[in-house]
Amino acid sequence: MTAARELFIYYRAKPADASALQAQVLAFQQRLAALHPGLVTRLLRRPETVDGWQTWMETYARPAHPEGVSEAIEQDIARLAATAGALTGAARHVEVFRACAS
Repeated sequence: MTAARELFIYYRAKPADASALQAQVLAFQQRLAALHPGLVTRLLRRPETVDGWQTWMETYARPAHPEGVSEAIEQDIARLAATAGALTGAARHVEVFRACAS
């Protein structure tokens, strides 16, 4: 059996946009969790600012579902994340991982 799919999405933002970005991301993550039962979301930020930018990361997992985060859920994430696009300084980078062990 293949391990469940998880997503790690990172991007940069200016510190001045941190509060607005956090509010937008948490709002669309809450909506995603309501749309997709069992979806576990997190929002992380590196503690340091480098060259005037912060690095942010969203994580998505669905541990109780054998497939994990499906491609359909990934599309919903991209659609809802577009609302925060103006606050990020670069494209969102999506990485897909599968757990080797828990």
